Amino acid sequence: VQLVESGGGLVQPGGSLRLSCAASGIIFSRFSVHWYRQAPGKGRELVATITNGNRGSTNYADSVKGRFTISRDNAKNTVYLQMNSLKPDDTGVYSCGAFDVYATYWGQGTQVTVSS
Repeated sequence: VQLVESGGGLVQPGGSLRLSCAASGIIFSRFSVHWYRQAPGKGRELVATITNGNRGSTNYADSVKGRFTISRDNAKNTVYLQMNSLKPDDTGVYSCGAFDVYATYWGQGTQVTVSS
């Protein structure tokens, strides 16, 4: 089983990035997926979640509501995090986790840096 995040990078304030969390070795549609981030010197923060199923229901941290959108494409075994209107406070390592009642899987993370 493997989760691989991609799409991170350096972006200016106000810019956008789309992160991907690609899974292999599991039936991804059965898993809820969470995106977390960790800024330097800070604890891990839950950013967005999407439940299992074809579309999934979503939830967001207050700090990203209205700017971030989580979605899934089960045919591609991938969950996305579209991040718009990025701020310097959004800087951190973004990781995805996949959960069902039997197992939890984690990716290695991708760095997002928002700076001018």
